[in-house]
Amino acid sequence: MKALRYAVAVVASLAFGNAWAFHDGGVAYCDGCHSMHNSSGNKFMSGGRNTGLTGWNALGAASTTQFQGNKFLLQGSDDSSTCLNCHAAADKAPSGYHVMTFPAPAAGTAPVERTPGGDFAWLTVSTTATASYGAPISNKGERHGHNVVAQDYGLVADSTLLTAPGGQYDATKLSCASCHDPHSRARVVDANGTIAYPSLPNGSTPGSNVLPIGSSGSYGATASGSEAVGVYRLLGGANYSQMSYTNPLPFNANPPIAVAPSTYNRSESVTETRVAYGQGMSEWCSNCHRSIHNDNTNTSNTALIHPAGNGAKLTATANDLAGNANGTTIAAIYNAYVASGNLTNTQASSYTSLVPYEEGTNVIATLAGHAVNDGSQKSGPQTGSENVMCLSCHRAHASGWSSMTRWNNQAEFITIGGAYPGTDATGEGTYGQYNLGYTTVQVTAALYDRPATNFAYAQRSLCNKCHAKD
Repeated sequence: MKALRYAVAVVASLAFGNAWAFHDGGVAYCDGCHSMHNSSGNKFMSGGRNTGLTGWNALGAASTTQFQGNKFLLQGSDDSSTCLNCHAAADKAPSGYHVMTFPAPAAGTAPVERTPGGDFAWLTVSTTATASYGAPISNKGERHGHNVVAQDYGLVADSTLLTAPGGQYDATKLSCASCHDPHSRARVVDANGTIAYPSLPNGSTPGSNVLPIGSSGSYGATASGSEAVGVYRLLGGANYSQMSYTNPLPFNANPPIAVAPSTYNRSESVTETRVAYGQGMSEWCSNCHRSIHNDNTNTSNTALIHPAGNGAKLTATANDLAGNANGTTIAAIYNAYVASGNLTNTQASSYTSLVPYEEGTNVIATLAGHAVNDGSQKSGPQTGSENVMCLSCHRAHASGWSSMTRWNNQAEFITIGGAYPGTDATGEGTYGQYNLGYTTVQVTAALYDRPATNFAYAQRSLCNKCHAKD
């Protein structure tokens, strides 16, 4: 099995760089995740990735007994552990499809992976600090992201948010399969992002016939006359509910249309990784967070909900600037904003992956032309179709900051005196209200290795990329 997986990965790497092709846009080969009899070769079936110590795993726990397997015949103790058997690694640098640094980073050091969704290892990083005015600062790891339960990797349920904010999803059941459908039957069947499903038979009524999934749809491939492509990141489709948990609110929105560059897990110290988001991300997030995400632009500012969705266009005029003669729009502010106090940029070079947006199109070729990691696509909003979305502010998996935001929203400053704060910084950068107990290495990593000089000498929140209040 290992040889087969390696061969598949090598072929995929030739075509898509680091976008390895185990899933190929749909359900993978069954033995990659399941063990039918656990197992004639006495293969480890739970307890984390084997570190080479006979009979023991990376957490120091014994494997399961031969022929005594896990629920659903999984190769991990639970859904997420099975996923992390491939998607977690002890990398020294960002690598391929890995979404968790494991084992967890040592105190004062940072998780390694730099995927657009973030590194789940941030969930294990908790720090404390003391503010300059004497108040204690608590920076809990569980506040850094979606607390997927992965027993074999030390990830546990959120102890504070017992259900999904704005929804009913049980936090103790949250797993990778809560969002990603490992048996995905959803597929994109044309160049305009149309999603279809084969329907199952119902009694004497036969099911339907749709194009088979031939490859991933996450990197700009389009359907042909004989093959469809998978949906973005195998996200669960309309009516999805995972087998191991009956969701009280089955999904009601299809996956978004988006395109990622083939190499996406990388430092952004020099150039940014641009995922071209098309449409539907906030609507998809609302599958679990229905009360706090909707398609209304909320121009009256009365609903206590930040606009997010296909209708939350960046061409809207900023409420507080509506009386200005030039009718400044959010898009115009985004394009002009460089850093705190600096509004001299142009549309041609304004994009930042710290504040991405949706382009308002499902045309895959258009999105594929913008999904790069080499800095060749820096343009900001220009068509009037762009909109704010949940991922404009949050990462999908986890980040170094509370509520998995893309930057620190708990302090006035991102940089102080032209440098990042940290417990090992100098001057005001040592204040706990700015560094949250992180070292400068951790702060830098949480911002994907950008030099502090990319920001202002005293940089405030990146909410200002759209609002320019600084």
